Amino acid sequence: MLYNLLYALHDVYSPFNVFRYITFRTAIASVTALLISFLIAPWLIKRLRKFSLVQHVRDDGPQTHLNKLGTPTMGGILVLLSIILSVFMWGDLGNKYIWVLLTATFGFGGIGLVDDYLKVKRQSARGLSGWSKFGAQITLALVLGMVLYYNPQDPYASKLSIPFFKKWLIDMGWFYIPFSILVIVGSSNAVNLTDGIDGLAIGLVAIATLANGALVYISGHSGFAQYLQVLYLPGIGEITVFCGAMFGAALGFLWYNSYPAEIFMGDVGSLGLGGTLGTLAVITKHELVLAVVGGIFVIETFSVILQVVSYKFTGKRIFKMAPLHHHFELKGWPEPKVIIRFWIIGIILALLSLTTLKLR
Repeated sequence: MLYNLLYALHDVYSPFNVFRYITFRTAIASVTALLISFLIAPWLIKRLRKFSLVQHVRDDGPQTHLNKLGTPTMGGILVLLSIILSVFMWGDLGNKYIWVLLTATFGFGGIGLVDDYLKVKRQSARGLSGWSKFGAQITLALVLGMVLYYNPQDPYASKLSIPFFKKWLIDMGWFYIPFSILVIVGSSNAVNLTDGIDGLAIGLVAIATLANGALVYISGHSGFAQYLQVLYLPGIGEITVFCGAMFGAALGFLWYNSYPAEIFMGDVGSLGLGGTLGTLAVITKHELVLAVVGGIFVIETFSVILQVVSYKFTGKRIFKMAPLHHHFELKGWPEPKVIIRFWIIGIILALLSLTTLKLR
């Protein structure tokens, strides 16, 4: 809204012409979201504590987590709100991809919000039933996948791009719709599984968003896309602004979510941010790159799958506890060490994902 208002004044006062540049609005969106998240968090923490919307801690987890009991949760509301408000201020709301991402953010965040509320109300780790939760996620992902698949302006709607190869595309036909559901729902739940210790998930989301923002900007810029021989996707450059807002909101929240956390984002944040990352990957045709840039999320998810399968068929556990970050905690690693080391790996994977632009 502010973008349209201020840019309209460029005929009267030429400096307002700066608002036409995506890079400028991305920077402003990032700062705006950061400030909203950073400044409102203290007030939100007090309100959540006042209404007893606090974290339930499982007694079968690491014993060091018992001191987290009573920490306010559902802070993801603030992260998502910061993103949405910033995008509404600085994004081009005439761009359809912006609305697809806003739908993903609001929709998956809404599912997480209901799940969080039920957990708090019941004072247990049991929120939505598995079928209800996955059913809602799949339904929303189906809607998003169909909107993108039947987009007449996207010549690559049904195609899968293979990293490290020059425009090597696989036409998946209608099968691309269930594939997009797998990417979006898988990403949402992967971030949710990773959100188990202070600041780990939100820090990794910030790293992944920054790398995705670079990929999006290049794919949406005809000159850069041609030079680097990547797919040029008209219209997606605008969602760089969305990535900027998401990055800023994550950093602002991380200030209060870092160890020892003053607030947790809950499922409303982890499901919302994860679903948004997955949707972003589908829009930009970086579905396989997402598995690299979000490699920690993938590893955490597979650690849970391997643990469940191993215990079911052999009666033995591969890890001391899953997801993987709990395994290292039980091995004696202090929580901050686990977090920092996982962030370092996340940064390395993000840099590796950017090499897909040149190594073709």
